[in-house]
Amino acid sequence: MENNLADLRREYSLASLDIDSVDKDPMAQFRKWFEEAQKSELLEPNAMVVSTVDAEGQPFQRTVLMKAMDEKGIVFYTNYASRKAKQLGENPKISLLFPWYGLERQVAVVGTAEKVSTKESLQYFSSRPYGSQLGAWVSQQSKVISSRSVLEVKLAEMKRKFKEGKVPLPDFWGGYRIIPESIEFWQGRQSRLHDRLIYEKDKSGNWNISRMAP
Repeated sequence: MENNLADLRREYSLASLDIDSVDKDPMAQFRKWFEEAQKSELLEPNAMVVSTVDAEGQPFQRTVLMKAMDEKGIVFYTNYASRKAKQLGENPKISLLFPWYGLERQVAVVGTAEKVSTKESLQYFSSRPYGSQLGAWVSQQSKVISSRSVLEVKLAEMKRKFKEGKVPLPDFWGGYRIIPESIEFWQGRQSRLHDRLIYEKDKSGNWNISRMAP
């Protein structure tokens, strides 16, 4: 098995990345890459690995879907009683990773999480399918449960409660906006000499771009 794993490799040669060719605004560059990921029909191009740290310094990761992006940052939604939300309450530092393997690319975002407004959460919640709205009420995210039937019973209860189809926004559910402090764009290249460009915000709020060794 070890020998087989050691032999697993491929050369990356789809594209290159140069400081002179990227947008000076990292969110504009991110949007450009994201649109290319969408056009390439990658599975869940808005899927990102979200990393947080608990009070003891133990890191945790999970895959979450990005639901909005703007000049301020990147937004996802969750249960505010979940493990990641509790960890963000203790330490708002966060990192995101978009693994676009089909394009031989990845984007890593480091920054700080802050809750979005209730208005913004409600606007997004109202756009969700009925089943997803019910799911937000059903799941006490990150809590240990005895079996899946606990969820099924709760779902049936919520269907009866909101049988008219109007599901209100739970007061324990909403969004986080990640305010970037650095964004790294990674493009695979041959011989493992990958292109890595990192945007870092200085004290004046300006973005500086540097090339990093692979």
